Amino acid sequence: MYFVHLLLLSYNNITQVEHQSILELHPGLVWGFAITVVIMLLLDLGVFNKKSHEVSSKEATIWSIVWISLSMIFSGVVYWVFNTDGTPESHAIAVEKFTQYQAAYWIEKALSVDNLFVFILVFGFFKVPKYLHHKVLFWGIIGALIFRAIFIFAGVGLINLTYLPEMTVFGKAVQINIVMALFGLFLVYAGIKSWGDGGDDDDEDYSNTAGARLIKSFWKVSDNYDGDKFFTIQNGIKMATPLLVVVGVIEFTDVLFAVDSIPAIFAISNDPFILYTSNIFAILGLRSLYFLLANFIHMFSKLPYGLAIILSFIGVKMLIAPWIHIPSPVSLGIVGGVLVISVLLSVIFPEKEEEEKDKLEE
Repeated sequence: MYFVHLLLLSYNNITQVEHQSILELHPGLVWGFAITVVIMLLLDLGVFNKKSHEVSSKEATIWSIVWISLSMIFSGVVYWVFNTDGTPESHAIAVEKFTQYQAAYWIEKALSVDNLFVFILVFGFFKVPKYLHHKVLFWGIIGALIFRAIFIFAGVGLINLTYLPEMTVFGKAVQINIVMALFGLFLVYAGIKSWGDGGDDDDEDYSNTAGARLIKSFWKVSDNYDGDKFFTIQNGIKMATPLLVVVGVIEFTDVLFAVDSIPAIFAISNDPFILYTSNIFAILGLRSLYFLLANFIHMFSKLPYGLAIILSFIGVKMLIAPWIHIPSPVSLGIVGGVLVISVLLSVIFPEKEEEEKDKLEE
């Protein structure tokens, strides 16, 4: 009964919640987040990974724990910021914001895992030595920090500008948002289209993607790698190495995946800071997750089905939002439940090892 009461309070205060920005309550929090991320990235690149090396499962596990722990701690900070006076109303608002952060984080985390399938194929296509994988993913993350900020803050601004005047639809006075409705339709379509669709990229020529073509339009590309260098000198000519081309492909791939994941989190919250911080923490942990799961990717063979369900659910949530509000705790429970079930089904009914070896063969 207490949980039901909590949900009702959250629902009754939803208008107030959506108009309270974490930046308005604690402007210094943005600096705390930025400083934390910069320090962790500097430690990652300048101390722990100063020299390019093959990341072990132990190292990947430690970093995965670190990034997930930091994210969970920050979600606690979000709760603390909004639980201003300890009253039931304040507690309900804090829970709503906390679950918004958690839902956005785990949605992005789940959709990011789907990136791993493509990363494996890209690294295999370009025959990238394993000791260079970390450097490529690191610079891919730097690009993601920039592009995700642009997508999220611009998206929130666009959504706020595209509300139609209040009208009566199906007997209820509602305000329909054009962008949210379009996002909803797109996500439902993407979910249906991606159902079980996991092998279309196997034969793709990644040397001809937009990211690769962009690099080649500025520099000539050498035939061979030169250690962990992005540029090399051959016959007195400065040339890009294939490693820079791979970074370009990874950056472009992330932009494509953002087309799915960013609209999905707009259904969770319209607070850009919560959306951005949860998104970036999920992305920052992607590198360590890649090294941890790359050798066990067959254990997630059913994940594409789960992601298809999540995308469709978020799309439906967007479409019915003017009439029916699905609280963030409910969204978080559905997303978490689908992820757990898809992983359990992957373990119980794994793909044949031979099929996976053929699919991911480098």
